[in-house]
Amino acid sequence: MNKVVVVDYGMGNLHSVAKALEAVAAPDTKVIVSSESHHIKAADRIVFPGVGAIRDCVAAVRQAGIDQVITEVFDSKPILAICVGMQMLFEHSAENNGVDCLGLLPGQVKFFGRELTDSSGQHLKVPHMGWNQVHQTQTIHPMWHNIEQDSRFYFVHSYYVKAANVALVKGRCEYGHLIDVAVGQHNLFAVQFHPEKSAQAGLQLLANFMSWNGES
Repeated sequence: MNKVVVVDYGMGNLHSVAKALEAVAAPDTKVIVSSESHHIKAADRIVFPGVGAIRDCVAAVRQAGIDQVITEVFDSKPILAICVGMQMLFEHSAENNGVDCLGLLPGQVKFFGRELTDSSGQHLKVPHMGWNQVHQTQTIHPMWHNIEQDSRFYFVHSYYVKAANVALVKGRCEYGHLIDVAVGQHNLFAVQFHPEKSAQAGLQLLANFMSWNGES
């Protein structure tokens, strides 16, 4: 039995992620939502989602001791981080007057800015909400299998990741800034967009995760 755990620390609609994973899972796969450390450690694959203010997410993760569990399993099994789950892996976020994150990846989470414009000078709204094209910077990565270059994914965020190590970056998009929206390292893949809300391209990415052995 292949077991996938969606990490529950009390923030966001985790069951929408679980339902999307179940939709693409093989018959011998069990998807559970859990905050229990023994479930997370015993999982074959881990999904680390996040929705809401990063200060509250980080506080909830630390209060539940999930930061320690994620650190323990960080290099040992396939992990998919989503949205604020991705942001929490980095060192520091500018949100909520500055929040120290888990520090598992080098880089910062930055605010888009209040006067955001595109290349033609048109005003852009913050948060970045809706569909945007993702340009794959490492097209041969297994997590991009059967996903066309510049496919559209669904975003909802006011802060964006700037990775300190360009080798981590697996996908970018443009929204006033060139932003890092997919990063990967060994058995980790993390995305700013919501694959569970991204139609066929998102479901394909989740299906790729369900069969990924953690190698790139």
